[in-house]
Amino acid sequence: MSKNLGNKLSFKEAKKNGRPLILDGAMGSLLQQYNVPVDSHIWMSKANIDYPEIIKDIYHQYIEAGADIITTNTFRTNPVAVNNSDLNSEELVKQALSIAQNSVQNTKVIIAGSNPPAEDCYQIERTLNKDEIEKNHKEHIDLLLKYGSDFILNETQSHLDEIEIICKYCYSNQIQYVLSLFVNDELKILSGEDIKDVIDFIHNYNPLAIGFNCTTISTFLDIYKNIELNFSWGLYLNCGDGSFSDVNIKCGVSPTEYAQVVKNILDKTPLFVGACCGSSPEHIKKLKVILDG
Repeated sequence: MSKNLGNKLSFKEAKKNGRPLILDGAMGSLLQQYNVPVDSHIWMSKANIDYPEIIKDIYHQYIEAGADIITTNTFRTNPVAVNNSDLNSEELVKQALSIAQNSVQNTKVIIAGSNPPAEDCYQIERTLNKDEIEKNHKEHIDLLLKYGSDFILNETQSHLDEIEIICKYCYSNQIQYVLSLFVNDELKILSGEDIKDVIDFIHNYNPLAIGFNCTTISTFLDIYKNIELNFSWGLYLNCGDGSFSDVNIKCGVSPTEYAQVVKNILDKTPLFVGACCGSSPEHIKKLKVILDG
């Protein structure tokens, strides 16, 4: 199931050139600013069917701002989420990848297939058993690859058993993937493990990189100070107002403020940088200035 990126940019190329790849910013919270309705089960994924032109316009804005990677609008197209709606997981993923591929035509921009936690990102106690979680991730990852993702971006992961399922599946099937973590202010994931131990575990399964996303800036700066980032890593931090809400997400960190934060951590050579909830193409444009300046 491995995928060759052909003439597109690559993580190896980024590492060789010493310049991080630029990941795009938020999609879901930006769709909300366009007054796209939130679905109680699949969040902003229904927009793939109802508002494809808005998604395509947002991608174009990110690419024009300097993004080397765009992320599919599949954060809640996974089978567990879709099973609670009247929609079809495969159709949503297929449509999401079609929009993304149409948006990157004639460019070298990479498509990251977004694979979320099986249940809510900030949910400490799960209702699913291990078999249900495993089935969810295998099916969703396979769909993301089937319809054209260049690599799998496993986002906002924060339970070690779920991380283990994803890492083992991607590793055993030679799938190019990033495992991106949500970390709390105690530098632990939601299942309670220390971030250092989690990073050591993930390393055994040869990811393209380990990411940090939706984590607050203050928490990441603690990671930056206390963890040896001597491996392939990247970040796209929360730029929201701190509410960790799925509805009416507002920007709480300006593009200039966020770019300055990223500038101050470049000495530890991230492989990619982007932005998460509450961000916009303006945030990415500022990152591009920082990196190219």
